[in-house]
Parts: sequence; C-alpha cells; structure tokens
Amino acid sequence: MNGASIYGYNAPLKLFVQSWPQIGLSNTSPASKWVTDSAAGMTAIVTGQKTQNGVISESADVVRGKKDGKPLKTILEYAEEHGLSTGVVTNVQVADATPAACYAHVDDRTKWGEIFLQIFSPRFGDGVDIAFGGGRKRIYDQVKTSGKDLDAIAQQHNRPVYASLNDVPPDATRALVAIDGEMDVPSAARRAIAALSKNKKGYFLMIEWDAHTDNPEQGLGNVVKFDKLIRELSTTVNEDDTLLLYTADHSFDFRIRGGGPDQPLLTGLDEWRKEHQGKNSGPMRLPDISVDDTHTGEEVLATGRGPGSELIHGFFPNTYLFHVMLQAYGWREKMLTGAER
Repeated sequence: MNGASIYGYNAPLKLFVQSWPQIGLSNTSPASKWVTDSAAGMTAIVTGQKTQNGVISESADVVRGKKDGKPLKTILEYAEEHGLSTGVVTNVQVADATPAACYAHVDDRTKWGEIFLQIFSPRFGDGVDIAFGGGRKRIYDQVKTSGKDLDAIAQQHNRPVYASLNDVPPDATRALVAIDGEMDVPSAARRAIAALSKNKKGYFLMIEWDAHTDNPEQGLGNVVKFDKLIRELSTTVNEDDTLLLYTADHSFDFRIRGGGPDQPLLTGLDEWRKEHQGKNSGPMRLPDISVDDTHTGEEVLATGRGPGSELIHGFFPNTYLFHVMLQAYGWREKMLTGAER
C-alpha cells in the first residue's frame, strides 16, 4: 500500500482505502505451508476454512490434481441460497484462482474448463449471475478437450458466453463474459453493480484487480487505479447497508529500500529493462526498490467500511473475513467470539 501511494502520489497515505478507520492484519498461510497461492488464499477468505495451495474451495484433505476434498460452501453460495444476486469481476482470467474460489470447487486451479462449466451446474440458487474476465481461449480449449461444447452448454442454459463486455444487453441482470485479453475493470464493475443492485434482497460482488509487483510499474499502477475505482464505487452504494471489504489473498516480495520525494520511486526501471533485453518483470534491484518475484508470508491489510466493518481490527487469520461477511449479511445468530479469530 505504501509503495502504491508513493508511486501514484509521491507521498505516503494518499490512497482512499488508507483513510478507512477499520483496519486489521490478515495472516494468509494455507493448510500446510507458510506461503499461500491465490487459490488457497481466496478459498480461506470466501469459505472460512484453510486448504492446500492450488486448490479451489475444497477441504484440506484434498490431494491436488489427484483426489477431491469436500466442497466448501462459499460466501457467494450463501448469497445464492438466500436469494441475493452474485458476481465476480477480474482483470485477469475469469476461471483463475481468485474469482473461481467464489463459485467453483476443484482439486487443481489449472482446470479452467471444469471450473467454468460449474457455473452452469450451481450447488445453490441459480448460480453466479455476473462473471466478467479474461481467459476465453484457454477455457474454450479445455472444455473442447474434455469432449464438450461450451457454446452448446451455454445455449442449453440460455446463458451465452459473450466475447466482449459491449455485447452484453444493457438491461441484462445475468451475464457471462470471457474475453481474450485484459478486462476493463472500471467498466465491468459499473456494469456488474448496475445489474446486481436491481435485486431488492441485495448482492455479493467480488472485484479483483491483479497487483502482483513482479512488474512493479504495472502492479503498483493497478493498486492506484483500483483505489480510484473504490472511491468512485463507494459513492454509488448505500454504506448504511453495504459492507465494502478490501484485502489481498497474499503478499508479494516488494520492498522500498531508499529514496525520497525528490525522485520517482521506480527510478532505474528503464535502464533495468534495457539491461535485461526489454523484460518487464522478474527479480530486480533498482536504486530505491527490490523485487524478488515471489509470494511471501507477511500479513496483508484488511480494511472495510459499512456494516460489519467494526469487526475488522487486530491480527487474525484470513478465514476470519468469511465470518465478518456472514455477520454483515445477518446470517449468524450471534456476534463473533475471540475463538473465531
């Protein structure tokens, strides 16, 4: 967060989410390691249970790619069960780990075809209403390899998989979009909220804007742009009955090592790229930062606004955030206890 604020505004504490009063530190370790991947990290947030790296919303007795665990009920599935509208929006692949953990259950995060097909056979309600992201070619290729026809399945369920956000009918309340390339997150988020908010019972929406800082210019830039979007969206929702929750599923090995406001944070990046033949990412040492191109095990920021955000404070496992969301929706009979942290 500090790096993004300095990168975007040449000063600390300038991000909108850094003004939120309710903050905590979330431990992201998975079931049997210290450092998580996005699959296990997001599974913990949306199900309240730890699992193994590489696994999408299945229990920790899973063997990745070899043996399924028990499907874990996600916060999106709770919302579907209660008649709310639901959605996922991402700038990366719509069947990748972070969005997939909300709506699918598989023993290996690389099974994009199987993941995406689960949209058409939901365990609760009528399934995720909005799914906007990339990965179209790989999803279609994997479904085809399994001997199935994605477009035929989509037609059978009257749920076409649009190739562009612009193809979605303006009045649609349910839509699937898998594009080739990177999704325009602000446009997708606005479309998603416009559709989901038509449900008087409410909605659940997960928005991801990838911030891996192995490419520090892109990663930090995405945090700054995402923060601006959050500021915008916060003015369009009713914070009396809407919890805004901001966190990460893992940390990344990015460090500020020196410098000051007299020079840009990423000074030396152009020279590094020339030296490394145009590479944009990878382990690097610049005058003021270092990047080691890997996930790490530090706690990550969790912060929120709206009902339930008062529960976000102190240190806690990432599974705690699932219970915060349940409490905000009113789907718990009692308040959280210390043991549930």
